[in-house]
Amino acid sequence: MLILLPPSEGKAAPRRGAPLDLSSLGSPVLNPARERVLDALGELASGDPVVAATTLGLGRTQVELVDLDAGLRTNPTARADRIYTGVLYDALDWASLDAAARRRGASRVLVTSSVFGLVRPGDRIPAYRLSGDVSLPGLGPVAAVWREVLGAAVEEQLGDRRLLVDLRSGTYAAFWRPPASLARRVATVRVLHESDGRRSVVSHFNKATKGRIVRALLEDGRTPRTPAALAEVLRDLGWLVEVGDPTAQGTRLDVVVTEV
Repeated sequence: MLILLPPSEGKAAPRRGAPLDLSSLGSPVLNPARERVLDALGELASGDPVVAATTLGLGRTQVELVDLDAGLRTNPTARADRIYTGVLYDALDWASLDAAARRRGASRVLVTSSVFGLVRPGDRIPAYRLSGDVSLPGLGPVAAVWREVLGAAVEEQLGDRRLLVDLRSGTYAAFWRPPASLARRVATVRVLHESDGRRSVVSHFNKATKGRIVRALLEDGRTPRTPAALAEVLRDLGWLVEVGDPTAQGTRLDVVVTEV
């Protein structure tokens, strides 16, 4: 089983640590694209901070975040599972997982990143600010950069028998969409909040539940190989799960919750 996560917009900036070393990251096939994004982002952030903030979609009170991007190659790094924060990652709570669950996470979890493409939990990266819908001067949309190369890296990690559990948000799903040849081994998960007989997608419920799902799967340890088998595991773990019809891009599982 391979679990694809979105990144968090907020990130913890380490105060100490070695600078970025691309050769130490997983999926080295992505390094040329990583270099291109780092160069374009660094050049933007080293110029006019107001222009950079506007391009990055930052508010007036967030201009200091441009400094993170200006120092990406020299700022301290830390493990990615300590860099990413926010509702999903708070619910996942890497630090409190037992040793066996952390070992599973090291081989089963990948985070989609606007700067690095794919990141393993143990990869050492700096904090950064670059949303997946940004277009960088001289480079263009970062999503387009990753669409060219991400598929080969994901499929290399997936192998011939693993199930892909896609928990990415729409912005990061645009970086790579599974081909029809993988459809029978792809499960996308949508979280629906049910209240007074109505169902809707609510960001907070969606993120928190996805974090809890990943945590539960890592603690449980089973390795389902089909979307239907994953649905059964999730039901065993206490969730209400509805399985959609297979499509050319996989099978959607709807996880229905009534409280966060």
